[in-house]
Amino acid sequence: MSTSPISSPPRPKYLQEEEASSQEFKSFISTLPRQKGWVVSNIYQYQGFWYAANHLQGLFSCHKNFNPEDSDIFLVTTPKSGTTWLKALIFTLLNRHRHPVGESHPLCNSSPHDLVPFLEINLYADSQNPNLAFLHTPRLFSSHIPYSCLPEPVRNRCKIVYLCRNPKDTFVSLWHFTNKLRLQEMGANSMSQVFDLFCNGVSLYGPFWDHILEYWQGSKENPESLLFLTFEGLKDRPGFHLRHLAEFLGRPLSSEEEESGLAEEILEFCSFQNLSATEINRNGKLSSGEVNCAFFRRGETGDWKNHLSDEMVQRLDRITEQKFSGSGLVL
Repeated sequence: MSTSPISSPPRPKYLQEEEASSQEFKSFISTLPRQKGWVVSNIYQYQGFWYAANHLQGLFSCHKNFNPEDSDIFLVTTPKSGTTWLKALIFTLLNRHRHPVGESHPLCNSSPHDLVPFLEINLYADSQNPNLAFLHTPRLFSSHIPYSCLPEPVRNRCKIVYLCRNPKDTFVSLWHFTNKLRLQEMGANSMSQVFDLFCNGVSLYGPFWDHILEYWQGSKENPESLLFLTFEGLKDRPGFHLRHLAEFLGRPLSSEEEESGLAEEILEFCSFQNLSATEINRNGKLSSGEVNCAFFRRGETGDWKNHLSDEMVQRLDRITEQKFSGSGLVL
């Protein structure tokens, strides 16, 4: 009795840059500096920052085809700095009248990454001209694009909320996350393999420090349109920052909402414990192939103490001090 061969699972989209890229684009990226990627085979340096090929193609597509509206809001982060949490908080905050907190809320059945799509990773990496009609006004987008590489109309006309995290926790979280995304036959990256890359600026959308400094400077020059946050600050004073976000985005909490404890209700609803326990985040997948549970590991500060050697800590601290010297920024 013969049996049918077991077919291999489809390759996730984040590993399909060669298939997704046009021949013209392949020719272009072949001229760019290249380094080994943490997940994909290679990442490419463009205008000082490192991208996977499909993310870079998405960047070009949105520059060419994306038409921002003045009311658009962009949630921009360095990878693994609290992106999932920020998306949940702001989606719930801005849609609190359309979708009151409760069992029928979209976050109970959808990942924050589906509700607030990545501009260059999801929308414009998949299509040259995606249909954005499903997004309500104000439209919420997310991105990891460096400030200098954002489409100029976005920088000039839209609200931007930027979130970053200290480099030690960012690195540890990025190492765990990218190992979850690697195909089994690829094996895991050892921490030492990618630590040198990270310190040398070679990580997705890195150099890490340059990415942060651009947005820090942008927030100083345009505080009315760019709000700079840190994961540590958001964890320490979540109620303060949620109210600040509401005011910055033009949706301040009313006195009635304050009296009802809405801020605390939103924070509890969007907490790591609550979101990570939903069925969609325990067992669901994004349309791009990643399992939702990969975006929920610990959600805490200070985990680097469990992973980094004293030498690693000293090296990261030294780089951070040198990079941020004179900027006034402390992480």
